[in-house]
Amino acid sequence: MTIQQDSYHYNVIRRAIDEIDAAGGEPLSLEALAAKMDMSPAHFQRVFSRWVGVSPKRYQQFLTLGHAKTLLQDRFSTLATTHSVGLSGQGRLHDLFLRWEAMSPGAYATGGEGLTIHWGWFDSPFGPALVMGTDRGICGLGFAAETGEVVAMTDLQSRWPNATFVEDTAMLAPWVKHAFDGRGMTPLHLIGAPFQIKVWEALLTIPSGHVTTYSQIAEKIGSPRAVRAVGTAVGRNPVSWLIPCHRALRKSGALGGYHWGLPVKRALLAWESAEIEQAESA
Repeated sequence: MTIQQDSYHYNVIRRAIDEIDAAGGEPLSLEALAAKMDMSPAHFQRVFSRWVGVSPKRYQQFLTLGHAKTLLQDRFSTLATTHSVGLSGQGRLHDLFLRWEAMSPGAYATGGEGLTIHWGWFDSPFGPALVMGTDRGICGLGFAAETGEVVAMTDLQSRWPNATFVEDTAMLAPWVKHAFDGRGMTPLHLIGAPFQIKVWEALLTIPSGHVTTYSQIAEKIGSPRAVRAVGTAVGRNPVSWLIPCHRALRKSGALGGYHWGLPVKRALLAWESAEIEQAESA
């Protein structure tokens, strides 16, 4: 499946999320949901199955807000034992090899001065994606389905206000392909304050299909009382999807916020849950 097809399918799913929310918790039948999408039940079923691999009914369950609580009960990772559950197992991100390095605190403090950051827009399974990268790897990845492209661009550029930004989709394309198809190496260049980078490195150890809490991340990095600061650092993660801030939930099971919009966060978690279910039933 191409990334362009995935993007089209996400837009269908995005509309379905709106309809599911509007239903107020009442399940929608295949026929009713397809009608709201202005599609025949058979066509809607095919699109759904191509994108996520499970039935609309099952995926609708994944999209409910209560699914976050189920994840906490069934797939809660304490981070301390994350590696024992198999980061090389099934799942798109499990198979993705990430290499990351961090910019020095001094370089971060200058706001990216002297740094050239390449950028480009790409189709992704979750709508338009803005990707930025240095010669060392991807340093920014944001989704514009909810925020719009202008806001996403302004947001990421403001992280490194003194850098030089150059549009260059050709340079980034191989990394982007690896990022979304789960094959090949995707290097990351983390540009942030030391505390932020510690939080982002902790996020990188959460397996696909699993979740953790802000308090567990705080304990993992040796700052158990810094839960609020951890939440802020999670929200400032510049590389969505690859640094999986969408897997961090509140202790109550609430989704918490998501920088690129809660519908995107729900879709990310649902996508990963469905992939795990497919792998387990294979």
